[in-house]
Amino acid sequence: MDAEPKNTGGKVEPWGDITPDAARRLVSAAVHAFAERGYHATTTRDIASRAGMSPAALYIHYKTKEELLYQISKVGHERALTIVERARDSEGTPAERLADAVRSFVRWHAEHHTTARVVQYELGALAEEHHAEVIAVRKATDGAVRSIIEDGVKAGVFDVPDVRGTTVAVLSLCIDVARWFNAAGRSTPDEVGDLYAGLVLRMVGAGGGQR
Repeated sequence: MDAEPKNTGGKVEPWGDITPDAARRLVSAAVHAFAERGYHATTTRDIASRAGMSPAALYIHYKTKEELLYQISKVGHERALTIVERARDSEGTPAERLADAVRSFVRWHAEHHTTARVVQYELGALAEEHHAEVIAVRKATDGAVRSIIEDGVKAGVFDVPDVRGTTVAVLSLCIDVARWFNAAGRSTPDEVGDLYAGLVLRMVGAGGGQR
């Protein structure tokens, strides 16, 4: 399944590639239930009810509650990796590529903050095999951002004494947007993305204002 969400009627649909419709509805219902109650406090009955289905119907598409969480986590992490790899592989200076990575990464976490909270903060509930698979995607995301920072250090445009630690700080800053972002608040996802891009450039000693 492609991690790239589809755009339906002007609104990005994170689960647009999941078929059939019943399976997509269950994933969407699970996201909201997990975000509201937490994974462990959510039952399969809660999820099925939100999706307008019976608990028995859920098992036609997903064998366990954990399998639903895995689907959500896998798609979310693959989407994050796609975002940062696209920025890493684009043309431009290290500062432009880092700003692009942060801006896009933050925007996704703001636009899909409910999904992102589940993706980022319920990771520990995954089964061992699924956890290992998702962690591998997270490491690839870390590596993509780290490579951009390393390029900036090699080019002499970033002042970063600890590349690995700085990479962790940058990703942590971006991910935390999912925890506090409020769609009814004063800032839009684009505005938060621009703000964080400038903050990260100053963090690596490159200044702000890159677009």
